[in-house]
Amino acid sequence: MAQIKVAFQGARGAFSEQACRQLLTEPDLDFRPLERFVDVYEALMAGKVRYAVIPFENTLYGSVHENYDHLLNYKPAILAETSVRIVHNLIGRPEAKFSKIARAISHPVALSQCIDFFRDNSGIKAESHYDTGGSVKTVMEGSDASVAAIASSNAAAYYGGKILKRSIEDDRENYTRFFLLSRKMPRAWKRPQGKLKTSLVFVTKNVSGALFRCMSAFALRDIDLTKIESRPLKGRPFEYLFYVDVLGSPDEENCANALRHLGEMTEMLAVLGCYPPTE
Repeated sequence: MAQIKVAFQGARGAFSEQACRQLLTEPDLDFRPLERFVDVYEALMAGKVRYAVIPFENTLYGSVHENYDHLLNYKPAILAETSVRIVHNLIGRPEAKFSKIARAISHPVALSQCIDFFRDNSGIKAESHYDTGGSVKTVMEGSDASVAAIASSNAAAYYGGKILKRSIEDDRENYTRFFLLSRKMPRAWKRPQGKLKTSLVFVTKNVSGALFRCMSAFALRDIDLTKIESRPLKGRPFEYLFYVDVLGSPDEENCANALRHLGEMTEMLAVLGCYPPTE
């Protein structure tokens, strides 16, 4: 049986790989780590992989705006979501000692989530790297035991690194939300049963009170809005499009009526996916 190819941004051991394992239950996945988010979307849309797993929101850092823009540009289908608890560890070479660490490398977001650690350990200098898992790979491929990485325990295990300090993140309530994407909705895919969330994007008409009217399509029907994200509308300065998550399914009459109502008030409306919400 052929392995299922799944792409994510970063190197093996990244938090995105953990999200892949949470979203896909197949025992033998063929991971395709890529350096940039745009590379992941390109691989997905070209059919080089069946799925992509992409981070869209962190409880501390906020939204990953680039990936919302890619959603509109590439128009993949959202099949599912999951949340990963982000636990940062200081990881060194097998012979490393914490007292000898002079530099810690990691993704800028990971470094920014460990401010208290660097304040309490002022002798360790923080340096940016393109990825958390990749930072462990870099440390292990080098020979300097005074350089450590900040990444997941999975990255330490995958590359054979030594965890010098566990859970050094500032906030234990640190989660990242990931989407499972496919190039298009699979023919055999059936919408899950039970409580569902729907992601959509729309452009309002350029009239006074347009966003208020659009949101009323859901408010008047008591449909919960769980997220709204505005992004600049390309080619139209100081105008915006809106990404919205609502609790409900287009198969439900109440939600279907809300979407029909919303469509009458917008220039563009697209449903990006419908999936079980992360508890």
